[in-house]
Amino acid sequence: MPTVCSETCTGRMRYLGVLLYDADRVHEAASAVDEKDLYEKQLDIFLNPFDEEVIAQAEKDGIGYDWIEAAQNSPIYKLAIEYKLAFPLHPEFRTMPMVWYCPPLSPIMSYFEGKNTTQNPDAIFPAIEEMRLPIEYLANIFTAGDTEPVKGALQRMAMMRSYMRSQVTQQPFDTSRLERLGITERQTKDMYRLLGLAKYEDRFVIPTSHKETYLDTYHAQGSTGYNYGGEHFGDNCEGCGVAVGSGKTGQEIYNENFYGGIFRD
Repeated sequence: MPTVCSETCTGRMRYLGVLLYDADRVHEAASAVDEKDLYEKQLDIFLNPFDEEVIAQAEKDGIGYDWIEAAQNSPIYKLAIEYKLAFPLHPEFRTMPMVWYCPPLSPIMSYFEGKNTTQNPDAIFPAIEEMRLPIEYLANIFTAGDTEPVKGALQRMAMMRSYMRSQVTQQPFDTSRLERLGITERQTKDMYRLLGLAKYEDRFVIPTSHKETYLDTYHAQGSTGYNYGGEHFGDNCEGCGVAVGSGKTGQEIYNENFYGGIFRD
């Protein structure tokens, strides 16, 4: 189920979804020599959920088809990998973060709005280039200082805004501008819907757990704390009780001292 912060976000700006990734390549990706390569290296470990080979391997590894289908409908895959609008926070720490953020477009657009950007959407490209300080600041947060991915994301969002404005006002629009940014009209419309009109079920695509992997965690509750010695929870546990040097087991101390929900005095 979604987290509390996702459920209570008034701006509907949070998304949760499934990503398939190659766990064997995580260490390699995190070990990139150049910090500016970490963002691209992390993108490389994510797998295409529509690829037949990926689907076959996932099923072989015991991943249910409902999880594969959730990965195909994942808003995170679309925002972070397909559209490349979202970025990890401080990849230079090499923690491979899985909470991603879209850079804000409003400060830039509000500054340049009205300066011929409505009639000439191409004007926003040099405008974004001119905003050197904000771009570098965002790049230091999201891509370890690499400004190109951040500029690309801002340009795609700005062009999406111009394209959708032309659709509403029924003004002509040169679609070659979209092609220069590597997106199609269909992707632009899908991007707009996901960012502006997405419903609850579009923003939170979370599959249910499987019965075969279900653990009776309630039964094991309180049986152990940390996983000492490589034992799984509940293994060789003699019960919880008062830690005293009496030579008795924890279960014996528990039986003697705990009754009816209170300790005997």
